[in-house]
Amino acid sequence: MSQNWTASLRTEEGKGASRRLRHANRIPAIIYGAGKEAVSVSLLANFVKHAFEDEALFNTVLTIDVEGGETEVCVVKDIQRHPATGAVFHIDFQRAADNVLVKKVPFSFVGEDVAPGVKAGGMISFLQATVEISCLAKNLPTEITVDVSKMEAGSSLRLSELEVPEGVSIRALAHGNSDYDQSVVNIGKAKVR
Repeated sequence: MSQNWTASLRTEEGKGASRRLRHANRIPAIIYGAGKEAVSVSLLANFVKHAFEDEALFNTVLTIDVEGGETEVCVVKDIQRHPATGAVFHIDFQRAADNVLVKKVPFSFVGEDVAPGVKAGGMISFLQATVEISCLAKNLPTEITVDVSKMEAGSSLRLSELEVPEGVSIRALAHGNSDYDQSVVNIGKAKVR
């Protein structure tokens, strides 16, 4: 998934300049990484507010057309928010050209209503909400789907048993140690009454 954004180059930096930008309804940001020099930009505040309503944005490749500069391919690395209002105050973008990205991606659990273990009265427990992956920007998924529709009561699903998209690897499994192969979801045995 990718999106196109537009940003303006920033010539002034510092706390005062950032405050003036925010009063002008713009959000300061920085683009860095990939062995290039960092670029300071600003974005329209209303656009940013609406864009961050979608949580998948953190795992989306952005093409940022910098007015007066180059077009940059990035991902959101970090955001700073106002402590009281929650409004976005600053955004860090990491260039994502040909380098390997390390991101946390949420799990999307499907098939819970038809799982034999749940139908037999077992309680399903979701043990992890996200997983840290590494991949190229072009392979970055917005989520990892976990199908629990075939799980029986008393069973669990581990990281090594997940189907991940091509070109994506789960960082915990790279250690080569089974201690890192944690359970993602399990279904307890049904209680006998």
